[in-house]
Order: sequence, then structure tokens, then C-alpha cells
Amino acid sequence: MTNWINQDWLKILQEKGFRITKPLRIITDILASSNHILNPTQVYLEAREEYPKIGLVTVYRTMEKLEEAGLIERVHMPDGCQSFFQAAAGHQHLLICTKCSKAEYFEGDNLGTLFNRTGQSFGYEITNHWLQLFGLCQDCQLKHTNNPT
Repeated sequence: MTNWINQDWLKILQEKGFRITKPLRIITDILASSNHILNPTQVYLEAREEYPKIGLVTVYRTMEKLEEAGLIERVHMPDGCQSFFQAAAGHQHLLICTKCSKAEYFEGDNLGTLFNRTGQSFGYEITNHWLQLFGLCQDCQLKHTNNPT
């Protein structure tokens, strides 16, 4: 199921000196093709379907490599579980569905003024920001509307 994004990721990893193993290929494919926030356990369970001998430690180490290479970013979920999503090009903000973990990047060009004004009012010079918005995606809203239990 290797896609073009995954091929680019593998090339980047190879250029950075990482050995391209079967577990790395599988984990990279899972993360490169997902439009959902995934935690290491979810990646592990999905990877085991294709490669039953894979270990959870291998998943953690591989995800660390992908993060180190700038291919995935750590996402802090409200439940405290560390999860990951494909890294965005440039500075982006993240919308995350609290029901299904679907995620999408969005630009917030007009937010800088708000953040700088807020920083100034508290005596801070804002040098960077990271914004994650949580809610229900359209699919989950429709499911909830059609089945409100």
C-alpha cells in the first residue's frame, strides 16, 4: 500500500542515514497514509496486521526517528496521550476531531496579531505559538445527529 508520500519519506530517512527495514516501511506507510492522529499503540496494532513479529518498542523507536526527521509531529491530546500526525510544511495549526481523531491543518495568518496583543498585555514578547483546536468533524456530527445516543 506504499504511496508517493511514503516513498518521499523513505528517501528522506535514507538520506539521513536510517536503515530502511521492513518494520520501518510498514510504520512509515501507516503514518504517511493516515489522515487521523495516531498514538504508538494504534500504529502497533495496525502494523501487526501486516507484520505479526513487530514489537511495540520498534514502533516507538521508529516513530522517534520519523519525528527526528521532521516527518511527523507530536500532538498533545486532551486525554494526555501522546499521539502523532504528519508534519506540515511551514507554520500550520491543527483541527482535531475528539471522536474519531481525524486531523486537518489550517493556516491562521490573522492570529499573529491576536497572539502578539495578548503577549503584550501580559508583558511577554511572543516568539512562537502552537495551536490545536478540538471539536467534532462533519462525519461525526452527522453520526451524532442521526444517532444521538
